[in-house]
Amino acid sequence: MNLRCISCSLHLVFIAHRILGVLAWKWYPSILVQVAETILVFGDGQPSTGLDTAMTPEAHHVDDSEETRSWAGDFDPLADPDERRVLFATFDSFRQYRRTAHMNTTHRRRQAFYALPSSHWQMLAEPPFSLLDNFNRVDDAIDVNADIADSILATGLSSFGIPAQPDASDPRQNWHGTATAQDVNKAHSTIRQFYRDWSAEGRPERDVCYGPVLEDLRAEFGGRLSGAGDNADDAEEIRVLVPGAGLGRLVFEICRAGFAAEGNEISYHQLLASSWVLNHTLGARQHTLYPFALHFSNLRSREQQLQKVMIPDEHPGSAMLEAQQSGGEGTRFGSMSMSAADFVVLYTSPSNEAAFDAVATVFFVDTAPNLIRYVEAIRHCLKPNGVWINVGPLLWHFEEGRGPSHREESEQARQPPTIQQQPAGIGEPGSVELTEAEVISLVERMGFRVEKQTPVEERQTCGYIQDRDSMLLPLYRPAHWVARKVQS
Repeated sequence: MNLRCISCSLHLVFIAHRILGVLAWKWYPSILVQVAETILVFGDGQPSTGLDTAMTPEAHHVDDSEETRSWAGDFDPLADPDERRVLFATFDSFRQYRRTAHMNTTHRRRQAFYALPSSHWQMLAEPPFSLLDNFNRVDDAIDVNADIADSILATGLSSFGIPAQPDASDPRQNWHGTATAQDVNKAHSTIRQFYRDWSAEGRPERDVCYGPVLEDLRAEFGGRLSGAGDNADDAEEIRVLVPGAGLGRLVFEICRAGFAAEGNEISYHQLLASSWVLNHTLGARQHTLYPFALHFSNLRSREQQLQKVMIPDEHPGSAMLEAQQSGGEGTRFGSMSMSAADFVVLYTSPSNEAAFDAVATVFFVDTAPNLIRYVEAIRHCLKPNGVWINVGPLLWHFEEGRGPSHREESEQARQPPTIQQQPAGIGEPGSVELTEAEVISLVERMGFRVEKQTPVEERQTCGYIQDRDSMLLPLYRPAHWVARKVQS
């Protein structure tokens, strides 16, 4: 008897285009399905039916030329010098991950260690301390983490059609040596963020931050979920925008819950890393990560420092395959897309007016130098009666005048000079820090009605990429509220 074996992977197609002078990528999900007729023969020699759910590497392979075309789209980021400089610095920061991690972590500590009196370092080199052996183990962990950075780099270069060994005389190719220390730090933090978003150990943080969003969406839209119930074909599409989407886990979870999820992200580091984990990993728990190997303070033991996690804890393509194989039972996956642009500039454009049923901001509102701009953008892109779900603290990123660097301004604020009335987005001059009470008052004053607000005493605490065994546990008690857009 024939067995229909289906292998699929999630491929997010990147299409670049100009919107009011802003580079925006739209990622459209495309299920790549391979169907093969197979016969399974068991011990009695008789054919039998079954469904092989194993995911093969071939099923996940995306043709390089196809992906290069999908990233290129209508706008070539390599043709713009500022855009190219930011992208190249991102590539170079992942290339430098291995060298800088070894240099700044173990090499520097070995030098300081050998500067101790000889009798002292010799004592600490022996059991039970064995610090030199531990430096070697940390070096091994760095190399494992660097393999992830190298994979992100390789898929990114392939996507843009850029050679790994560029022609040094060609400014459209030569990306080597372009990263600053700040760029490299972003690469390091991006690698660590896989712990929070794509490991089983990071789930407690996700439950506190993402769980309320999913609960509120289900409570608000209920049976209107795309693909829910018996009348899936007639179900209404509920569009949800996720600004500051990062590595894409919340966007993926909202999509899995049946909504049409659109993420927005401005960082090339996050975009390249999310593309890698969503498109290029071959299955669950395929990659080892040592999230705390580079930390030497507040440790209770060396085992704590060298704890490892496996990523991704769930494989997007396999999850979609499992949903397909359920035979229509339960909620089917919604659609998923991603834009790469300054949030304020893109979502105040006419094309996004009243486009979304809900906006979910998680650890996002405090990235605003001027929160009024964020509120204006959210109100503009929400449909009448749409809901804004917010979870997060108020660690204002621009406090004490710490504005973005010139490179960040190039990446974040792409306002064309000919459009004088268009807000400059995150690069706009000025900043202000508000209290939670002032944020609520501002939201209500600007056309929203706050319908739900979790009391302080009922809020859960969480860390951010937090080692739960650390002797230092900085914790957030994030606010959680839901506001509805009211008629003017």
